Amino acid sequence: MPLKIDVEQRRARLGVRHHLAVAATTASEAIAGVVALHATDPATVYLSAAARLGRPGGPDVERALYQERTGLRLLGMRRTVFVTDLETAALVQHGCSADVAARHRRLLEKELGQQGYPENVPEPATWLAEVETAVEAALHSLGSATATQLAGAEPRLRQRLQMYKGKPYEVISNVTSRVLFQLAADGRIVRGRPRGTWLSTQYVWHPLREWIPDGLKSWEPDAARTELARLWLRAYGPAPVSDLRWWMGWTIGQTRKALAGVATVEVDLDGVTGLVLADDLEPVDSPEPWAALLPSLDPTSMGWQDRGWFLGEHQEALFDRAGNIGPTVWVNGRIVGGWAQRATSEVVHRLLENVSSQEQKLVDEAVGHCTTWLGGTRVIPRMRTPLERELAT
Repeated sequence: MPLKIDVEQRRARLGVRHHLAVAATTASEAIAGVVALHATDPATVYLSAAARLGRPGGPDVERALYQERTGLRLLGMRRTVFVTDLETAALVQHGCSADVAARHRRLLEKELGQQGYPENVPEPATWLAEVETAVEAALHSLGSATATQLAGAEPRLRQRLQMYKGKPYEVISNVTSRVLFQLAADGRIVRGRPRGTWLSTQYVWHPLREWIPDGLKSWEPDAARTELARLWLRAYGPAPVSDLRWWMGWTIGQTRKALAGVATVEVDLDGVTGLVLADDLEPVDSPEPWAALLPSLDPTSMGWQDRGWFLGEHQEALFDRAGNIGPTVWVNGRIVGGWAQRATSEVVHRLLENVSSQEQKLVDEAVGHCTTWLGGTRVIPRMRTPLERELAT
């Protein structure tokens, strides 16, 4: 009979390893606990770090990303932007980003050849390679630059592209962002400090080798995927293989090959087969009771495809139509509600299930901490959910 690991043990591991029940001491430790922080919405990085540090995460995140440069914002799993440490960034680049880059290049070359506006690009592969080289040269010359500045230095970035022709959402735009996406996915350029506040998405681009002089460690793709599988299982296991595959954005074959290099044991997760690292079978002691307010797209909330064991019946209220989770209220390893900010920056929340008086007190304390971290700044999630919209008004 396989070892049975119940929901309470999974929740205990989540609380301890994701630094929600036991605070991290540094931003780097907080990031490592969840492998990577979601960074599609820039506010998520800061609020996710704050929830795990027990204090405002801004200074720690700024130091790791822009001063010490021990963390890196990069495009990775499922075409999503993450923040990781440099060792993990190298694994992500070779184990996930390279596949994203290859698919995007094929698509962009096809679009340039078929839907260029007002004319198609005759030899899209050659044209794209030449533009990429020119953009890199311009970036090296400038040292750093925004997308607008790069388009000024390399006019071909203003090539128009007609997207979704004939659809209600048809759009014609410059190819600038698509070329920069390609260069970033290939690991040739990186996002530096954004212009404006910590909520800004207007990043200043840098050549990778100038931002990180030693560059990222080179990995064979299969070996990188094996190490990523090991890291993920340490942080998110035990879990079904389908959760790992979804999180990484891998094919079935890639997932199986990655796991072949990892010593794992099958376990029973309330009737569902899951995997746990072979050296991680001992139960984790239940931590002291805890509560946390996590932001939209937090890695704990988005860490598994099958979320029933901590989400309960709250999917409709807390997710948007694209499958993105909004701000959530957590108690002892389960989601019990959601939160938002009103126009006055006031933090408001709603519980979606009954909690004990002790748990209510912990939630109230977490609301107070979040209010302090935000310091009057209003954060509006890029992906808005039904409950967040309702609470915000």
